[in-house]
Amino acid sequence: MAEKGNKYGTHRVVEPQGVLTQAAQRISNDMAKLYTNEIICDVISLNIDSASFTQIKETCGKDPQKIEEMILGIVGERGKMQNPVTGSGGMFIGTVAYIGKDLKDRGLKIGDKIASLVSLSLTPLKIERIKKIHMDIDKVDIEGKAVLFESAIYAKLPDDMSEALALAALDVAGAPAQTAKLVKPGDSVLILGAGGKSGILSGFEAVKRASPTGSVIASVRRESQGKELIELGSCTDYIVADATQPVDLLEKALEANGGNEYDISISCVNVEACEMAAILPVRNGGIVYFFSMATSFTRAALGAEGVGKDVTMLVGNGYTKDHAEITLRELRESEKIRNLFNAKYI
Repeated sequence: MAEKGNKYGTHRVVEPQGVLTQAAQRISNDMAKLYTNEIICDVISLNIDSASFTQIKETCGKDPQKIEEMILGIVGERGKMQNPVTGSGGMFIGTVAYIGKDLKDRGLKIGDKIASLVSLSLTPLKIERIKKIHMDIDKVDIEGKAVLFESAIYAKLPDDMSEALALAALDVAGAPAQTAKLVKPGDSVLILGAGGKSGILSGFEAVKRASPTGSVIASVRRESQGKELIELGSCTDYIVADATQPVDLLEKALEANGGNEYDISISCVNVEACEMAAILPVRNGGIVYFFSMATSFTRAALGAEGVGKDVTMLVGNGYTKDHAEITLRELRESEKIRNLFNAKYI
């Protein structure tokens, strides 16, 4: 008879005891052991966190075979897809295979296709085989199973767009949804890493919220990216800069904003050492939102202190109320972004 597990999944922790599954070094991915307050899904695809997948690709020299071995090694050792370097995971889409009796009122049924909205860094995962690695979009098609705990959040996949399109957007749903909460009419907003998925969606939301008197400046690595973002409606202007070079980026960002510091910066970069590029351009009393999982709390906190910046720094929580609905609405509102995602991330 199935037992009832802990709401937050601590019954799956192998070591060390006393921590939640995200902090655990190893968790149980035994799919034969059923609990009354768990959901088990047959996994179709993993969307690996951008910072994690970038690190894996660089470590493996972009060799698909080595990437496959590394992913299988991480999951085999940890029972979850949690990059030991970045600490981050990603999310999955799959079909519901088992619903514990205590969760029968969730509005789910066997066979429903859902996207997990909790990190793979805390999700029990068992991979039977890797079918395909999509190198350019951080996606891995697999045969396997994953567990959702009682506390887990997820979204049924919409019927007005493809599974792959929904997954591409929901993977970064926290960023545009938090942007919607933070940006007010008239705000000046700087977005770092503006050319990626989270940057495009956050920029689109920021333009909507800051209009008509505000400004949204995108920091990109190439001129072509900036022009594309203006066409998409994801910024009002752009700069070409390297976020690992904070002084140069600061000068360009201030020039683009009429010499004024920004009310808000949003960091969507997927590489390390970009904290000061997000902090320096923001006025005292402003907000710095770090959505990037490559962010170092130590560098951000000590860096802001070192330059005398009294700013509110927010950690990029991948969940905020209604984040799935807000993000999918953007794809419905903008045919241009929807077409771009279909072309680039699927």
